[in-house]
Amino acid sequence: MHGLTRGADDKYMAEIWWHWRETSQQTEKTNFCLSSSRLFLLYRSLAVTDLSREEMKRRIIEQKEKDFIALILKAYKAETVDNFRCFHGKKAGRIVAVGPVNLPVTRLFVEEIILECREKRISRVDILAFEFEMGLFPNIQEEAKSKGIDLALKYIPREVFDKRAIEKNQIVFHDVSYIEVKPHVKKNSIAVELTDFSVFYNQDTVNNAAASLGNGKNKIVVECGKIIKVSKDKDGIVTRDVLTKKWMDWIDYWSVDFNFESKREIVRTKNEATGEMEEVWTGDFIFENEWQSFRTKKDRSLELKTSFHDCQPGRYKIAVKVVDIFGNDTMKIIDVSVGGEIIGKIEIN
Repeated sequence: MHGLTRGADDKYMAEIWWHWRETSQQTEKTNFCLSSSRLFLLYRSLAVTDLSREEMKRRIIEQKEKDFIALILKAYKAETVDNFRCFHGKKAGRIVAVGPVNLPVTRLFVEEIILECREKRISRVDILAFEFEMGLFPNIQEEAKSKGIDLALKYIPREVFDKRAIEKNQIVFHDVSYIEVKPHVKKNSIAVELTDFSVFYNQDTVNNAAASLGNGKNKIVVECGKIIKVSKDKDGIVTRDVLTKKWMDWIDYWSVDFNFESKREIVRTKNEATGEMEEVWTGDFIFENEWQSFRTKKDRSLELKTSFHDCQPGRYKIAVKVVDIFGNDTMKIIDVSVGGEIIGKIEIN
């Protein structure tokens, strides 16, 4: 009796154990499925969130670019245009392209503009930028001219971000300029002579200034690379006085680096692979002022030839920098062989 009862109990306990095991496995499977579903939903939610963030960033950047272009066009007094790849506005019969806010205008950028000009038969173009790639001017303008395109490169002034300056019409977009120099080699020494400095600045016209002037008033305008004082007397008679009679009148000061490639421009950047900081050459060089001539309030004269600079025999890249009376600087690099001939010239704006 006791044995039968014990055997029945054992069988009953065994059935309970198997039932518990099956139930536990089903519960685990259910919990696993629920967890997997939740993880999937969470992953999809995060993916959508990341996509939304990237899309938001893209839209913010696009809007900032549009706002920047609109600001520049307003300051330049140009109208907005559409349906162009490279152009953003138009003014006085000229199509306007605005360069990037944080990068210099490159040759590739200008070549794309020239290509669209030829496709759509555009012959007059203004390119506005804070900075232009080294060596771009004047060669690119000559190339454009040979293809029937009048290409004007203009600097965007920093004052463009001043709303009051825009409202008062105080924003001036200056044209780029170029310089001509002549090296003098004597044994193991070099001197540099500044022979020409040409600008193509235009700001308003004499006729417009005369029409807007009141009697007894005067105004300074820049037209065709000349600074002109326009005056109107009490009787309304207009007179004009050219203030920049010679090319050197445009120069505030100029300086020379007799060995431009002697000091590389090095920056410290983080190596993404190693996580360590390392020094990297930017590909450019640092201009070192070894000679200069500048005007003062008492002495307005300007030396146009440097003193002779001693150097070892060999080839040198000499950098000449000119800063005009508006604060814009232009640099030219010439290759000189001591005791030999000039190798070549590079224009930098």
